Amino acid sequence: MDYQHLAEDLITRTERAAEQVTRLAVDTGVTFKVTDVVDAVERGLPTGYPKPEGDEGIAERRNVIEQMAQDILTGAMYEDPA
Repeated sequence: MDYQHLAEDLITRTERAAEQVTRLAVDTGVTFKVTDVVDAVERGLPTGYPKPEGDEGIAERRNVIEQMAQDILTGAMYEDPA
């Protein structure tokens, strides 16, 4: 499995979902939670999309997506680590 490609794909999907959810929030005036972005990403994943092995695999994937969403929404994803 190409983990770099998988991470890049999840980041792209999360960025897209964050943009869609925030646009909807602005248009409707309804506040949203980070979990709304996570749900949007999960709904868009194709059947059989990779997840960590074991019983907690989907929960672990959701945790990764949640952290990505938080980093996207706060801008931390785009900060220079130096």
